Amino acid sequence: MVNANGGFQLNKLDVSELEYENIGVWPVLFKALLCGGLFLLIVVLGYFLHVKDLYLTLDSVTGKEVTLRKTYQEKAFQAANLDAYRLQMVEVEASFGTLLAQLPGDTEVPGLLEDITEIGYGSSLDIKTISLQQEQSEEFYVALPIKIVAEGEYHDVGTFVSGVAGLPRIVTLHDYSMKSSEEGSRLIFEVNAKTYRYKGQEE
Repeated sequence: MVNANGGFQLNKLDVSELEYENIGVWPVLFKALLCGGLFLLIVVLGYFLHVKDLYLTLDSVTGKEVTLRKTYQEKAFQAANLDAYRLQMVEVEASFGTLLAQLPGDTEVPGLLEDITEIGYGSSLDIKTISLQQEQSEEFYVALPIKIVAEGEYHDVGTFVSGVAGLPRIVTLHDYSMKSSEEGSRLIFEVNAKTYRYKGQEE
């Protein structure tokens, strides 16, 4: 209620009398509450409409900063060791070239079969059969299986295996088996040898 001096009597104040048109004569307490409420409303709206997005952007940028710092450290380490990497690459290429030289080309396979046969005869083995099997294609190379069946003494087999291991071309031996011959004095030696051919870009 408004008193004779144009103010409100707080003890007789009716909330319904607090009208916007009379805001100038509201008690200080109500003015302060109104201002505080408006301030809180502005802060909350400002947070949800603007500040919250800024925090999300900050989190995103912070994550990118961590990633960029890690990338920078890796690149800096690589740059500092660039000469060592180049030297290592030269060594790898040289080793790769050496290994490739040990893989027979298509035209060299018949010669390789002849070499294996000669090693067999030189080891006193009687080569029964030696034949190429179907190629086995892998991701970077092609395996060329060779089926070998021979007859001889036990130590002859050991000499043959050592001779094959000493070939300048890469030849590996797999799935070998030995059994007595019909006479019983000699062994039938069966083994799957494999040599390898590097896959060119055209394959």
